[in-house]
Amino acid sequence: MGSPKKNQNKGFFEAMSSGISMLGSAMHRSVNGMLGYEGVEVINPDGGKEDTEEEAHKGRWKQEDRDSYWKMMHKYIGSDVTSMVTLPVIIFEPMTMLQKMAELMEYSYLLDQADECEDPYLRLVYASSWAISVYYAFQRTWKPFNPILGETFEMDHGGVQFISEQVSHHPPVSVAHAENQHFIYDLTSKLKTKFLGNSLDVYPVGRTRVTLKRDGVVLELVPPLSKVNNLIFGRTWVDVPGEMVMTNLTTGDKAVLYFQPCGWFGAGRHEVDGYVYNAAEEPKILMTGKWTESMSYQPCDLEGEPLPGTEMKQSWQLADIPENDKFQYTHFAHKLNSFSTAPRKLLASDARLRPDRYALEKGEMSKAGAEKTILEERQRAEKRTREANGDKFVPRWFQLTEEVTSTPWGDLEVYEFNGKYNEYRKTNNTLDVITNQDVKSTEFNPWQYTS
Repeated sequence: MGSPKKNQNKGFFEAMSSGISMLGSAMHRSVNGMLGYEGVEVINPDGGKEDTEEEAHKGRWKQEDRDSYWKMMHKYIGSDVTSMVTLPVIIFEPMTMLQKMAELMEYSYLLDQADECEDPYLRLVYASSWAISVYYAFQRTWKPFNPILGETFEMDHGGVQFISEQVSHHPPVSVAHAENQHFIYDLTSKLKTKFLGNSLDVYPVGRTRVTLKRDGVVLELVPPLSKVNNLIFGRTWVDVPGEMVMTNLTTGDKAVLYFQPCGWFGAGRHEVDGYVYNAAEEPKILMTGKWTESMSYQPCDLEGEPLPGTEMKQSWQLADIPENDKFQYTHFAHKLNSFSTAPRKLLASDARLRPDRYALEKGEMSKAGAEKTILEERQRAEKRTREANGDKFVPRWFQLTEEVTSTPWGDLEVYEFNGKYNEYRKTNNTLDVITNQDVKSTEFNPWQYTS
């Protein structure tokens, strides 16, 4: 793959200099699971009463059902459908948005390397490679479950402690905090979507910040939008066209990476090219690769050409993945559904305990659909109770700040980690671990009111 074209990225500075970032998520919440379904050629929104569950799971629906779905969705063209459409469990994967946010931690060792690195430009190479690494997971087109208000997800794995919480239902807002000995990760994420008929644009309205502990460097990310193609007709697939910018707020250096849009016959698909610039906007390191495979880097001159005597080196490589996995999960994604990554005394609000998610994971689709309906009805009932009492939902582990930040796709109210989770873990880390055998007897409980 040749050197990236500097002019593709150079003009981004002026357009996005005031943009505040997030990981799409991630990144931050899943950009690609909004309305997708892998390989589904026809969809039955009612679940396909006359079809077997095995056939339903393969997406083999009748043409009249497909036409019915299209007519139902047609009225939403041009709208934000983030949480306004109830979807059948057949198109879901056994994971919630909060869990999918945690997939960004699979290659967290890259942030460790960024923290240990003394070269400020190479530091951005590792950090931006980390940001790109999650996009392999985001190309999955199964839809994660929308988190219930108050739902959480905890992970204690590989030295990283991760906590996320759903702090708003309309609009859906998820927040997360992760930490190890090298970095602190904070995210406020709110997706904005636009349904275009047979495709969906997903705009990652949010803010992501990473603090590297050794020098106190603060990094901020603006990810590109995502496009889910062929929602109704044809094979569903995901593209990520546009620019990603990671800025060192401490020094003004930044990495600007251009995600090539997929052209005719797949030309340019998955390719990423760009540069690490200093504060004077001079290119220092070129980067190139594919967001589904690997990223590499090489020092460059002021014209963006490789420096003589240097060589291309790899910064990130996709880890081995399971073959023929039902949901195209990585090994790490499977761990997120496992209680092996859960801390001791798992919160009852944890996504692993959701009965609909767990039933789908076990292949019990009818039960998963029924449990999903029960949870959604209870959430609506609790909202009515809250409004009748004049109460407001109060997050447990995060708090709303007075800061409203501007993003390329809209304003965002920022939440911050309140530190209470760390205190909770200190006093509850010596108790027994919940296992898979306990899940049936452990009630999922994100509710503000006792029933």
